[in-house]
Amino acid sequence: MGDVLKKVPVREQAPKVRATNFDEVCLGYNKEEAMEEASRCLTCKNAKCVQGCPVNINIPAFIKEVKEGNFAEAYKVIGQSASNSFNRVGVYELFRQMMAMSRKLQYRILAEHGKAGNIPFRKVSSLPMQKAKVVFQGVEGAYSFTAMHSFFGESIENYNVETWRDAMEAIKNGDADYAVLPIENSTAGIVADIYDLLVEYHHSIVGEQIIQVDHALMALKNSTLEDIKTVYSHPQALSQCKKFLEEHPEWKAEKYLNTAMAAKKVKEDGDLTQAAIASPYAAQCFGLQILKPHVFSSQQNSTRFIIVSKEEIYQEEAGKISVCFEIPHESGSLYNTLSHFIYNDLNMTKIESRPIPEKKWEYRFFVDFEGNLSDSGVKNALYGISREVNNLRILGNY
Repeated sequence: MGDVLKKVPVREQAPKVRATNFDEVCLGYNKEEAMEEASRCLTCKNAKCVQGCPVNINIPAFIKEVKEGNFAEAYKVIGQSASNSFNRVGVYELFRQMMAMSRKLQYRILAEHGKAGNIPFRKVSSLPMQKAKVVFQGVEGAYSFTAMHSFFGESIENYNVETWRDAMEAIKNGDADYAVLPIENSTAGIVADIYDLLVEYHHSIVGEQIIQVDHALMALKNSTLEDIKTVYSHPQALSQCKKFLEEHPEWKAEKYLNTAMAAKKVKEDGDLTQAAIASPYAAQCFGLQILKPHVFSSQQNSTRFIIVSKEEIYQEEAGKISVCFEIPHESGSLYNTLSHFIYNDLNMTKIESRPIPEKKWEYRFFVDFEGNLSDSGVKNALYGISREVNNLRILGNY
């Protein structure tokens, strides 16, 4: 034990530094300094400090916990003196936030000194396009096909696969450089399977494309609305057209792999009682007539597609970051994690959750926020989050 009469000095900003800012002059103790200062306590049997405390805090018990490095227990000691359970929780929360802010400051200092770890992504001026090959799910006429051409241009080399998993496998095996996948619809919500595939395959999101969705009911040239008995389409499209389908309870709605593939099935089966919900372009591709245009429920119906690559790259002008993580199954975990965005002045734009199959009633969270991986605030936030969650992954910056 050191000299109990010698107080551990509190760190302060240097005079020349504090003359240039309005930040707090006193920087406080770090963990080691606080423990050393607490070790000066004489642990008096008749603690005069408690008698002198206006709110009668058990100061020796508080200092004992600090001395042993148990800071969470230390603030609970202070909370025990609160007048009721509501105030006690308030005291706990106050000190919990003080400790959280202290950690965030430490993370920032570490980041400023290059100690926050390396982000594995490589910055590029533009996505490599020369000799690039793109894979999409479905057939010509699918919305994925339209999104691909909107993002890459009409001349891009491409091919189609039957399922989203097939597209991810193509990227993994090097058969394609990019995949185009639907991740969210403005009416029907997220495409949950894509979120699960992003976790399973360690690919990166390098871009996005939003496509206005215009669903139409289509059938063979000689079909009429009165002939229709079965309507085929992708589950998302059926959901988006739910109101229209409810107006025809005599029809049976059948899920299919893709909207354009549903149109192709109607054409190939040659059955006058079949119809498909797909884009007008799909009707044109497969020689079908449109029995009813604009059958979706919302006039603002759009689908967001992501561009996925095996390469961990991001463009200089990228402005959105997607991450996923798991958190301890305890009170305040999500709140404490998201506070890193507030502290670093980052705007969170989206949060979703998906169940973790191997952990009953526990969830993996997916968060989108504005920023670039080169930004110091982003680096600070990601480092801080990585220290407090499980399995943080940067899904992409685009």
